[in-house]
Amino acid sequence: MHKNILFRQAIKFGIVGVGNTLITALVIWIMLKVCGFSDYVSNITGYGIGVLNSFVWNRCWTFHSAAGWRRSAVRFGIVFGISYLFQLGVLFVLNATSGIDPYYNQLLAMVFYTIANFILNKIYTFKE
Repeated sequence: MHKNILFRQAIKFGIVGVGNTLITALVIWIMLKVCGFSDYVSNITGYGIGVLNSFVWNRCWTFHSAAGWRRSAVRFGIVFGISYLFQLGVLFVLNATSGIDPYYNQLLAMVFYTIANFILNKIYTFKE
């Protein structure tokens, strides 16, 4: 039974993650390509919108967390900050070394963010 719950949570986290990735990538693309903002302003805006969406869906739907909103939000914010800084570091390295269009570097950095975010949310934010 416990494995079944973990499996369902992993699937739900993945669904939320795909939705967040699409939302974040779309916002970054609009900010970068349509509005002409810098890589980093586009990135911050995209992730800001994505993190709000992620918190609500993962707290309420994925993990059905009984922890208070404030406690969950603080922990989620800490996990987001760590994951975000990790991916931002990857983005800096890619932009400095890869010669690839900055938008594609954003997408590559998202992979690193997603892995770190899943692990930290599972073991810290929404730990039962």
